[in-house]
This record gives sequence, C-alpha cells and structure tokens, in this order.
Amino acid sequence: QVRLVESGGGLVQPGGSLRLSCAASGFTFRNYAMSWYRQAPGKERELVARITRPGSTIYADSVKGRFTISRDNAKNTVYLQMNSLKSEDTAVYYCAQLAFNYWGQGTQVTVSS
Repeated sequence: QVRLVESGGGLVQPGGSLRLSCAASGFTFRNYAMSWYRQAPGKERELVARITRPGSTIYADSVKGRFTISRDNAKNTVYLQMNSLKSEDTAVYYCAQLAFNYWGQGTQVTVSS
C-alpha cells in the first residue's frame, strides 16, 4: 500500500522558516521524481518544486531563492525547506509522486503575524 505522509506544517510569522517532510512507503522511492504542490483557498493547486531521481530540481518562480527541495533516499523522505515565508505562501502543501498519481493528505502552512 502506497503512503505519502506530510508533516512539518504550522503557523509562522512572515519572514520565518518551516521545513516540510514527506515520508513515502509502498514503492521504490529512489526510482521516482517527487514533487511538492500547494493549494491556497479559492485557487488551483500549483507546483511548488520537483526533484528528479538523480536530484535535479525545478521551482515555481514565486519560490525560487526561498524554498529548497531535497530528498533522502535512505529514509524514503522528501523535504521542502521554506525560508523568508510570505503571507502568499499560505496554503495546504501536498507531496506527490506523479508517475502513479500518488498524493499525500496535505499539511497546512499559515504565514501570518
């Protein structure tokens, strides 16, 4: 059974940092690209960052220079380090493995003073 379990969300002030984690199980993690998406209230889900099997990364323009995606294949975990957070980063963040359309349940990130 495939599972993607996100953690690390919460409430943070503007300018603060959070690190999201996504623990994967049920498939050979190291063989697949992994992605982080987010969905803000009233908006469509959007790609935040993706890391390929060899470790290449892509980012949405809105988070370049502030967010970093990484993976630890030994722990079957993908991370999203989020720095210099802004109110517009407020959303539910989802981990995804798109090859088989696997999605986590999401973790809420709220950036507010």
